Amino acid sequence: MASQQREISVSEFFAKSHHLLGFDTPQRALLTAVKEAVDNSLDACEEARILPEVWVELAQLTGGRFKVAVQDNGPGIIESQIGRIFGKLLYGSKFHRLAQSRGQQGMGISAAGMYAQLTTGVPMRVLTRVQGQAKARELLVSVDIQHNRPNIHSRRQLAWEPLHGTRVELVMEGEYPRGRHSIALYLRLVAIVNPHVTLHLREPDGTESCWSRQQRRRPRVPPRMKPHPSGVELGTLIRMLKASKHRRLGAFLREEFSQVGDKHGREIIARADSGLSSHSSTHRVSHDKAVALHRAFSQTKLAAPRTNCIVPIGEQALLRGLARELPARFMTALTRPVAVYRGHPFVVEVALAYGPKDAPHVEVDEHGHLRRAGQLRPGAGAHEPIRLLRFANRVPLLYQQSHCAITHAVSHVHWQRYGVQQPEHGLPLGPWTLLVHLASVWVPFTSEAKESIADYPQIARELELALQQCGRRLASHLRKEGKLEGELARRSEIERYLPHVGQALQDLLSLDDSARERFVTAANDLVEQQRGQP
Repeated sequence: MASQQREISVSEFFAKSHHLLGFDTPQRALLTAVKEAVDNSLDACEEARILPEVWVELAQLTGGRFKVAVQDNGPGIIESQIGRIFGKLLYGSKFHRLAQSRGQQGMGISAAGMYAQLTTGVPMRVLTRVQGQAKARELLVSVDIQHNRPNIHSRRQLAWEPLHGTRVELVMEGEYPRGRHSIALYLRLVAIVNPHVTLHLREPDGTESCWSRQQRRRPRVPPRMKPHPSGVELGTLIRMLKASKHRRLGAFLREEFSQVGDKHGREIIARADSGLSSHSSTHRVSHDKAVALHRAFSQTKLAAPRTNCIVPIGEQALLRGLARELPARFMTALTRPVAVYRGHPFVVEVALAYGPKDAPHVEVDEHGHLRRAGQLRPGAGAHEPIRLLRFANRVPLLYQQSHCAITHAVSHVHWQRYGVQQPEHGLPLGPWTLLVHLASVWVPFTSEAKESIADYPQIARELELALQQCGRRLASHLRKEGKLEGELARRSEIERYLPHVGQALQDLLSLDDSARERFVTAANDLVEQQRGQP
């Protein structure tokens, strides 16, 4: 039995368990590949302070295969890094830092290439050019699954028109998704929460769509933050002590943790009461002393983590994005103050679009498929669940809705208090759309596929507070709308019976026809004057 045991690489594990990464069905696999490539493009452009423009092209080949190409106008990638970025799982710059970004794990695009390699055997084609280079670099890259390292099949230099940018091409088995999981709808949702981005899409049937940017102001690049003592676990603290470049404990606490100065550092060491001092060597802190130091973290009153590392979308940007895609009678948006879970700051944003009951639905063909690419429903019917749009760090979450903390929070709010119908433990009903966005330096996803958010109590609390505040605004609008409809109904009744009243007065007062007409005209004028007033 011992002779049969061997080490398994991370790529070998995910090659057999690719459903964990979002490649479980042909439709979802195609969407996940596009999503990972677009996320990388947007992150790269924003870090380089470039207004992003992304082209997504899909072409259907024979045998149920698709060619997926995603191109951006980003800074490009230096040649020495291309193989490891696209041919090695868990390689990247985002996992080791606490900063708000779309990607976190460093496996999305390489996992897409590995899935394409498993289904078609065709390596990924990467074409990239850094500004200042005379020619672009083209590499064909695949993953050595057994050893989790890149295989470079070929490399060459060639002329390419863009001065800088990256183009990634994959050939993979799949099925073009339609409906609420379509690639066109995904890009439309990206455009709502990223008003500074221009997106182009060419579908397999040749249909072309474009979502132009609504603003030229780029979002602020969020700075990195140091870990806060309240969110550091004991094992992490021990590892940090051994790996620290700072030899002295006082410098270690001051330089490697957020909101810990010299004064707080001395207080933490004193509370540990284990013979440690500011001059103690970090590499010689025993396990028992590390336990005491970790316990002192929770006993010391420290300031909350800095909030400048979070860049929310903003209320005005949310309203502009929704107004372009979902015109409605009533719209509102709010951004909650920064909160903290496990030492990680986060912000919850909510926007609501209440549409008319007779709003047109999506145009569908005889098979139930969308006629127009990525059309959003302006709102469900009066007795249908609302449309819930979930986002994390400006990325749409299209799958695993029932397992997400956002869905749970929406279901737990008592919407009946705000004049909205709601089944027990379910989403509210009505012709409106609810958008919820969570921004954080570390989003607690429930799986590697990054499609649902974990139920941390602090996050659930902030979600419910934001939703309740939005609910109160909606209730106020519904009350005003109800009063206005009642007033209009009363005026309609007056107009309906006014000729009969005029005839009765003519008979009672023995008036001629001209006097009756003058009375009816005066009454109509009075009704018209009051029509525009609530």
